[in-house]
Amino acid sequence: MSTRATTAAGLVVRTVPIDLDSLPADGDLMALLPADAPVSWVRQGEGLVGWGVAAVVRTSGPTRFSDAAKWWAELVARMEIHDQLREPGTGPICFGTFGFADEPGDSVLVLPRIVVGRRGPHAWVTTVDHPSPELVAAETPTPPVVTFADGSRNGEEWMAVVAEAVARINRGDLEKVVLARDLLATAETDIDVRWPLRRLAQDYPMCWTFHVDGMFGATPEMLVRRERGLVTSRVLAGTIRRTGDDERDLALAAALARSSKDLEEHEYAVRSVAEALEPHCSGMNVPEIPFVLHLPNVMHLATDVAGVVHDAPHTAESVSSLRLAEALHPSAAVGGTPTPAAVALISEIEGMERSRYAGPVGWMDASGDGEWGIALRSGEVAGNAVRLFAGCGIVGDSAPEAELAESQAKFVPVRDALS
Repeated sequence: MSTRATTAAGLVVRTVPIDLDSLPADGDLMALLPADAPVSWVRQGEGLVGWGVAAVVRTSGPTRFSDAAKWWAELVARMEIHDQLREPGTGPICFGTFGFADEPGDSVLVLPRIVVGRRGPHAWVTTVDHPSPELVAAETPTPPVVTFADGSRNGEEWMAVVAEAVARINRGDLEKVVLARDLLATAETDIDVRWPLRRLAQDYPMCWTFHVDGMFGATPEMLVRRERGLVTSRVLAGTIRRTGDDERDLALAAALARSSKDLEEHEYAVRSVAEALEPHCSGMNVPEIPFVLHLPNVMHLATDVAGVVHDAPHTAESVSSLRLAEALHPSAAVGGTPTPAAVALISEIEGMERSRYAGPVGWMDASGDGEWGIALRSGEVAGNAVRLFAGCGIVGDSAPEAELAESQAKFVPVRDALS
């Protein structure tokens, strides 16, 4: 475990309402982002964007979540907070991205200097030791010219790994494992992450477009949301690629909903989420039958699990959204079943450092309310390079060629956003 924190002294936090008219003409929050440490969590034009760094902590190892949560609680306790709205997402907001594995588990939690939020008819700006900014559209970032290359394994090598996983499953070692692969994109100059963020927000409005400390993407999967005691989690497992033909896609959606392989994979994932939330929640609702979520490039089996957190008090010491995210990670949707055996197999045969791919990413406010997604359909930018990630759930009757095609479909959002 390690913790490295940087905090400005004497934090005064102010949240004030603003008119929707003060936002860019089309309401595009992404258009506000300058190049100064931008962060985002946006879906259908609503959410949060921020920039600047008032405080940051970097944690690692098995205690990365609890170390970050402790730092946030202590930081909030020392703040002078003036919040005119007192709604989820107002007041001080931290954005975080966490490592998938315990080792190294490198993770980040950051408090931006400025956050702009929008929800329904309401909009606001939060500042930390900073005058209220003039909200104007930033300069349009320059799209990169990139070349792509295989990451840790090429397609043939990855299919061999999938075949090995299928053999282990059919031998009875485990029921399911999620295997990921990466793709490398390189540009001649440093990549401005605001370009792919804008593209992703436009092309995938039903997903949560995120960026924290170089980790960005458009995730369709809400790991957990906590809002005034209500806890929800969206589970996605079971995927089929869209063809672009509406009639054909409807037939494929029906086939997906009947697929024993995909339904089995989905059931594992739902079960893992329900079991992880149960100790923290009461009155849980776990639907018996999934629905089909339609995205521009793929369709998923989806289930929304809901519950009420045990501790009703709305305080930072209660079961926070980050604590719930820790309890849920890794779910069967990104690890496998049984999870310990699946994570061990990932470490043994995947042959790739996941970094923060498939880890929790999102935000939390001073009360512990927040939203944490899973860093899927994502990439990690560093200078002129981006690592793109994609993963597939492997069960006993998985076909390596089909899983490779599914992984290629999952690369599409970030690959197109960069190109």
